[in-house]
Amino acid sequence: MMAEGRQHYNVTLAILTLGGTAYALQQTMVIPALPALQRDLHTTTTWVTWVLTVFLLVASVATPVLGKLGDQYGKERLLTITLLCSLAGCVGAALAWNIWSLIAFRAVQGAGGAIFPLSFGIIRDEFPREKVTVGIGLISAVFGVGGGFGIVLAGLIVDHATWRWLFIAGAVPYAVAGVLVRRFVPESPIKTPSRVDVLGATLMSIGLIAMLVALTEGESWGWSSGRIATLALVAVAFLLAWGFAELRVPEPMVDMRMLAHRPVLLTNVTGIIAGFAMFGSFVLVPNFVETPKGLPDSVRHLVDYGFDASATKAGLYLLPSSFTLLFAGPLAGLIARRTSGKWPLALGMLLTAIAAASLALWNDRSWEILIPMAVLGAGIGFALASMATLITEAVRPSETGVATGMNTVMRTVGGVVGGQVGAALLSAHTLPGTGGVPSVTGFTVAFAISAVAATIGAGVAVFVTPPRLRRRERLVVATPEAGD
Repeated sequence: MMAEGRQHYNVTLAILTLGGTAYALQQTMVIPALPALQRDLHTTTTWVTWVLTVFLLVASVATPVLGKLGDQYGKERLLTITLLCSLAGCVGAALAWNIWSLIAFRAVQGAGGAIFPLSFGIIRDEFPREKVTVGIGLISAVFGVGGGFGIVLAGLIVDHATWRWLFIAGAVPYAVAGVLVRRFVPESPIKTPSRVDVLGATLMSIGLIAMLVALTEGESWGWSSGRIATLALVAVAFLLAWGFAELRVPEPMVDMRMLAHRPVLLTNVTGIIAGFAMFGSFVLVPNFVETPKGLPDSVRHLVDYGFDASATKAGLYLLPSSFTLLFAGPLAGLIARRTSGKWPLALGMLLTAIAAASLALWNDRSWEILIPMAVLGAGIGFALASMATLITEAVRPSETGVATGMNTVMRTVGGVVGGQVGAALLSAHTLPGTGGVPSVTGFTVAFAISAVAATIGAGVAVFVTPPRLRRRERLVVATPEAGD
C-alpha cells in the first residue's frame, strides 16, 4: 500500500491542493453576499456578521485540535473526516432556513481549517525530502489565494444567482476532494497513540473563543464595555490554566516545551505579526477602492480618494496578489530547501512592508493599487510557505499537525488584531459632515502601521534559526523519530 501510494506524489499534492482551495474560497465567498443574506433572512447587521465570525472561531479551535488528532489516529483519516464535515456544512448552509441555522452550519464548515496542518503532515510523512518544501509551499499559498478569487467568484454568483449557490458551488470541491483523499492518499505511517487530552483541549478552546470574540466584537460593543472586560478576563484565566495543565499532564495536547523551542517560538511570533500586517492590508484595500460608492451626492465631493468600485470590482483589485501568491509559495519552498527557511520568511515580510508602505504613499491611480497588491501577494506567499516549512522542520513528525495548527492560530489572532486596529483607525479619522466616512488619512496611517509591523516581522524572522545551529537542530529533532 505504501509503495503504491508513494508513486503518486503529484496526485497526492493535487488532491491536497483541491481540499485547501475549497476551504480558502469558503473563507471569503460570503463577504459580498452579506447584504443579501441580511435582507433574505430578515436579520440584523450584527447577526449576519456572525456568519463570518463563527467560521473564524471554530477554525481557530478546530485547527490545532484536529491536527493533534491526526498526529494520534492518522492524518489521512482525520483529513477525510474534516472534508466530510466541511461538505456537510456547505450543504446545510445552502439549505439554511434562517440566520441561526446558517450560523450553525458555518460553524460546522469552520472545521475545514484543519485541512492545512493535516496536509502539511501528510506531505512530510509521504513525500521524499527534496519535494517536501515545494509541496508545503504550494499548499501554504493556496491558503491565501482564496482571498481575491473567492471575492470575485462570489460577486459574480451574487450578481447573477441566489446566495445559496455560494455553498452549492463550495460543496463540489469538498465532495471531490473527500472521495479522492480516501481513494488515493495513503494513511500516514507515523502516529503517536495516546489518550486524548480533553482537559487541555477544553481549556484552550474556551480561552481562544473568549479572546477572539472580544477582539472581533470590541469595536461594536465598545472596548471599555463590561462584556469585553469579562471576555478578556475569561480568556486570560483559561489560557493560563491551559498552559499550567499542559505542563503537568503526561500526554498533553500541545507540548509547551515544543512551543518554547526557539525556531517554533520565533516563527509563531512572526506569524502573529504577519497576520496583523497582511490581514490589515487585505481588509483596507477593498474599503479604499469602493469609496465613495453609495455616498449621498451632498457629501461625495468631500471625498478625494477611492475609485467607486463595486464589490466585484473591488475583488479584482485583489487578484494580482492571488496570482503572485500562488507562484511565490512553491518558489519559497525551493529557496528554503537550498538555504534556510528563515530567509524567504524575512524576504516575504520585507515585500509585505514595501507593498504596505507604497499603498500609504501612493494611492491616487488604479495601477498604484494593483502593483503593490502584486508585491503583497508575493510577500504573503513567501511568508506563509516559509512558516509552515520552518515549523515542520523544527518539530518531530509526530507533532507536525498540532504544531502547524498552532501557527495557523497565531496568524489568525494577528489577523483579527490587524483588522480591528484598521477599523479603529478609520473610525478615528473621519471627514466632517459625511456621517463617519473615513478620511484618506485613516487609510494612510493604517497602511503605514502595517508596513512598520511587517518590517519588525522581517527582523524577527532573521533570528528564527541561526545558520550554524540549523544542521545540529535537525539532527537533535530527528533523533526521536526512530522510536515513533
